[in-house]
Amino acid sequence: MQNTAEERPEALRFGFALGVLAALPALIYLRGFTVDDALIPARYAAHIAAGLGYRFNADGPSTDGVTPLGFPYLLAPFAAGGPLAALSAARNMGAIAWLVAAGALGAAIASLAGSPARYAALLLVVVSAPLGAWASAGLETGVTVALVTFAAVLPVRARWSPAAGGLLGAVAWLRPEMIAYSSLLAVPRFRIAERRGAKRLTAILAVGPWLVAAILRWALWGRPAPLAVFAKPSDLAHGAIYVLPAILFTGAPLAALGPIAWARLPPWPRALVAGAFLHLGVVALAGGDWMPLARLVCPVLPPLAFAVAHLLSSPKALLMTSLRLLIGCGGEVTLFVLRGPAATHVLHDRLVLIEAARPALAGARAVATLDVGWVGAASTATIVDLAGVTDPAIAVLPGGHTSKAVSGVFLAERKTDRLVFELDERTPERIAFARATEARLFVDPFVTRNFQTSWRSPDALPIHYVVMSRVPRDPSDSP
Repeated sequence: MQNTAEERPEALRFGFALGVLAALPALIYLRGFTVDDALIPARYAAHIAAGLGYRFNADGPSTDGVTPLGFPYLLAPFAAGGPLAALSAARNMGAIAWLVAAGALGAAIASLAGSPARYAALLLVVVSAPLGAWASAGLETGVTVALVTFAAVLPVRARWSPAAGGLLGAVAWLRPEMIAYSSLLAVPRFRIAERRGAKRLTAILAVGPWLVAAILRWALWGRPAPLAVFAKPSDLAHGAIYVLPAILFTGAPLAALGPIAWARLPPWPRALVAGAFLHLGVVALAGGDWMPLARLVCPVLPPLAFAVAHLLSSPKALLMTSLRLLIGCGGEVTLFVLRGPAATHVLHDRLVLIEAARPALAGARAVATLDVGWVGAASTATIVDLAGVTDPAIAVLPGGHTSKAVSGVFLAERKTDRLVFELDERTPERIAFARATEARLFVDPFVTRNFQTSWRSPDALPIHYVVMSRVPRDPSDSP
């Protein structure tokens, strides 16, 4: 048998460098990607930095508007300059974490014995738009992907079992839907731990953080699940629509999907594949996600690439695995071509939108909108979250996060004096809205009587918004 590269430090250094180089192209190309929700934890972080506590609105109550519990505290040291400063810190944090994890993945692949073809598994990283985009999007995804990758490539040795359990537990803390994945992968780590104390510690570290997060949520806000679960209800049909395309276009699931080859894998990479497909099932049952580029699937892609490297290292599985790898990379390239160009300028467009809207929102007392991220970065006013992502009173209303049954009476009770709606059609003749909450409120008697359009976003932007300001008709109408 060949000596493993684990005995040759220069090979590990080569593998680490190769892993980093594999991650760089997509990361650099898609560095302009972000999502509106990334500015939600950024606003929480800015308020923590200002000494106002864990809250979305400076004068509002503490709410559970961030799924990775406590994530804003990691950003708070960098958030003195406001939400945009916190977003920048989150983006840098995620990018660095992913690059280091990609290097660890490359080093782990280098440590395998067998065919040099195993390095081809890194192609799944090179052409991965989801990994490149989400690493620096500003949410916790980059850190989560890094933690999962470290747990996957950590040497399968008894003394490393508690460390692996800790990494898996941290993953489940940040992303509650990953508890099934973390629990499954903790089992083989638990089994190889030699001492009873190490076994117990591995289990506690893998499952304990998820339980602690649920207990804290229950104690602080009266619910064990994140507020987003209630604000953004979904169903199995939506989950299937989310997961099936992800399997086709994220590359690694197709490349690893070989039942015969899977049976020949060593126990640990076999567990990685089983855990990944279990996670896909959980995501489908949870209803998927509303964000682009398969965000919830990203964490299991590097572990699947590691499993593919195991398959490529064996001459018996090389041919069929290579074919699946080519098919998987083809799906990734397709996604890159279809979604990549538009994703590259999302951050720029959001920054332009924020700066353009600041004058229109200046002096506002309460701003109602579905897109609380960028609006919360453009204004220090109270944000009335029409989606309910940061507002438990709205989260429990009937409907999805874009169709909550919010009325004009509710806006009056919240002393709303600005509305920010996204336009469906930008025409001079009329205003139209695609999202149900905005369409309903636009024709609500309270809105039609008390609000008028005061601003429209720049024509050059691909997304268009309108600001409606409250205009008192008589003293009794004053906000």
